Amino acid sequence: MIAIMLAAGVGKRLYGDDLTQPPKALLKFDGKTLLQRHIEVLRSNGVNELVMVVGYRKADIMAEVAAIGAEDYVRTIYNPRYRGGPIISLWTAREVLRSGEDCLFMDADVLYQPALLEKLIHSPHGDCFLFDRQIELGDDPVRLCIRDGHPVDFGKKIEGDFDIVGEWPGFLRMSPRIAARIADATDDFIDRGVVGVTYEEAMRAVLVSEPPGTFGYEDVSGIPWIEIDFPSDLLRAEKIILPRLLGTRNAGGESGEQDRPKKGQASGA
Repeated sequence: MIAIMLAAGVGKRLYGDDLTQPPKALLKFDGKTLLQRHIEVLRSNGVNELVMVVGYRKADIMAEVAAIGAEDYVRTIYNPRYRGGPIISLWTAREVLRSGEDCLFMDADVLYQPALLEKLIHSPHGDCFLFDRQIELGDDPVRLCIRDGHPVDFGKKIEGDFDIVGEWPGFLRMSPRIAARIADATDDFIDRGVVGVTYEEAMRAVLVSEPPGTFGYEDVSGIPWIEIDFPSDLLRAEKIILPRLLGTRNAGGESGEQDRPKKGQASGA
């Protein structure tokens, strides 16, 4: 299995116009960057390689790869259009998606308990989303919609009737066939000049075109995680999520559902 991580963006929602800040993959928690944390989980669960799509301050990312001794594990692909739409970064990894290997897509800016990613890597579903029932309010969360036990729609703005709607934490497992189909979908967007969209649109195009049952999901409700998009997310990561991760590690057990605060919840709660 090959992991694909998108780490090219400037983090404008987090940093605004301040280009002196590091890529979000290099945010540090308890002395470790997010990148180091990702690599430790991937390696310990038998993932063969991490391919990173880089752009903004790529030298900083490559320096961190060297500093943590992962040069033999991480391969980078440069996206010179990293200020364009996120779909361009996924399209930049199209040949990896067509490699004939199982692929694991992952966002770079998520702080999480390792059990979250472990459930996906070891899932019996060859094509599999993660799913958190504790969906955030507002337009920002990416929704995963379940009907008759199967994922049937996916995105930030969803209409229709579903049995369950939850939040997607930003990780997707793909068989070689589905990975290649997602690569084809990115080609279609780029060929049509539709670049101002999220990369999830390519994934959704494949999901809704496949028969129900093609994709499975792993329910990670109750496992602490947070995607760091805004300054308030960074504060919650530092003040709420990280202490719970450290407490879980020290206790050797799993946390309960209260470990995943809502984005609207006060950071001191």
